[in-house]
Amino acid sequence: MSMHHDLGDVGVASTLRRDGRVAGALYLVVVLSGMFCLAWVPSQLGVGAASAAAQVDVFRAGIAAFLLMQVAFLLLPLAMYRVLGDSNRHTAAAMVALATVSVPIGLAALGHRLDALALLESIGQQSAASVDAAFQLSLQRYGHGIFIAKLFWGLWLLPFGWLVLRSGRLPRVLGLLLLLGGVGYVVQVVGGLVPGFANSALSNYATMPAALGEIGSCLWLLLFGARVGVVRTHSA
Repeated sequence: MSMHHDLGDVGVASTLRRDGRVAGALYLVVVLSGMFCLAWVPSQLGVGAASAAAQVDVFRAGIAAFLLMQVAFLLLPLAMYRVLGDSNRHTAAAMVALATVSVPIGLAALGHRLDALALLESIGQQSAASVDAAFQLSLQRYGHGIFIAKLFWGLWLLPFGWLVLRSGRLPRVLGLLLLLGGVGYVVQVVGGLVPGFANSALSNYATMPAALGEIGSCLWLLLFGARVGVVRTHSA
């Protein structure tokens, strides 16, 4: 009986390592593609249609990276459910739902970025000055969509972080960072409705715990997978 129990524990540990590394690989795609399309690409484009037209290939690559990020982010919470779901099914389902709902919001926002790309590609037929207003409007609408998606990028971290703390399958300090990061995202989004908040120190640093927690979780899962931990199952 003891031998069967030990073999069962070994099987569970092996499955968790494998599932954890799959989740880590998906997380890496989300992190790298997100950094590329949300941070690096905007830093290269400057301001206005003329500047963006000079970097149209970079603009196009940013769209492709955003699409890749959305596909990976659709799969990531499902992979995390396999790792953490037996700790608390309701909380894990909330984690999946909150992450998944951001994907159609992000894709709808990307439609405006595609409109902006079409405007850039039309500059050969008309001057950059003549399309600049429409280009800026498309980017503004894209930004509004990302603003809404950010709320759910933060909210899914709350059940995710709580499950990490509960299960111990990742270091619990990562769970704490994820929880703080989720709160930070919500503060940044809600605060963004207040004039002047976007330029405040709180806005600039509110999501730093999320960055540390998400990158840390990604690297831990890739290197070690998920560990058995101590899970108090709650499937009801």
